[in-house]
Amino acid sequence: MSSRDAILAALRKAAPPPSPLPEPPAGIVYPDPVAQFAAMVAAVGGACIRVPDLGALNVELTKLPAYARARRTVSLVAGAGSSNLDLAALGDPHELEGLDVAVVPGELGVAENAAVWVPGSSLGPHRAVFVIAEHLVLVVRADRIVHTMHQAYERIRFERPGFGVFLCGPSKTADIEQALVIGAHGPRSCTVFVLG
Repeated sequence: MSSRDAILAALRKAAPPPSPLPEPPAGIVYPDPVAQFAAMVAAVGGACIRVPDLGALNVELTKLPAYARARRTVSLVAGAGSSNLDLAALGDPHELEGLDVAVVPGELGVAENAAVWVPGSSLGPHRAVFVIAEHLVLVVRADRIVHTMHQAYERIRFERPGFGVFLCGPSKTADIEQALVIGAHGPRSCTVFVLG
């Protein structure tokens, strides 16, 4: 037996017995995940409005100052808001310049941190729409709000190769002199409508 084999045999003999992986923590369960979600949206600089249905959403949407004064809008949520910009007709994403408001559907929301999962398939032909808009409106159903990110990841499914993003409030940074700046490199405001 070579010295190399002897050393490897000694290491194998001295190896500790395998131990099972620990169970993941159960995670927090909120008494009212929708109320927790709304509180977290406010904590990250956004606004959360609960509405019973699309009709009420449309009424509340027109009350938003950013939406009321918007010149260029796009809605990717069927029946919510109006679009005066046809994303399918745009050949170049640079034509999104000047987009005032984008209404985007969220697939699920997370109560612990106000994150909203937006699959890439719901963003239309120009995935940059949620970053280019000056003001972002997200729409998520109340029954699709989960307690933790662990639960969110358990629900996310990709039918084919693709992508998605978790969005959480307006664009913000605090890396310059430790001062929070909202709207630094994306939407200046984010309003989340919780439907139902």
